[in-house]
Amino acid sequence: MENYELIENEIENQYEFHVGKYLPRIEYIKTNNGEIYLTHTEVPIALEGQGIGSQLAEKVLDDIERKGLRLVPLCPFIAGYIKKHPEWRRIVMRGINIS
Repeated sequence: MENYELIENEIENQYEFHVGKYLPRIEYIKTNNGEIYLTHTEVPIALEGQGIGSQLAEKVLDDIERKGLRLVPLCPFIAGYIKKHPEWRRIVMRGINIS
């Protein structure tokens, strides 16, 4: 699988990959006190099943950790990703339960 470059589009409040004419993305809301809420993940149907969503999730979580933000995963895809990769619970804001 190709290694895509993560782009943080602060104008649109989303992380994204540019894959040909497609734009897989994770939308977010950042607060002024160091929290980031991941609200929605979208991978175009033409790209589904290729691991692009997982690569996007991994790179976004890595970026959040590098920036020292506290994560609130509102998006079911991200919450599911963290359940499968529990090492990422380390960046989830204390008190947030991922079930």
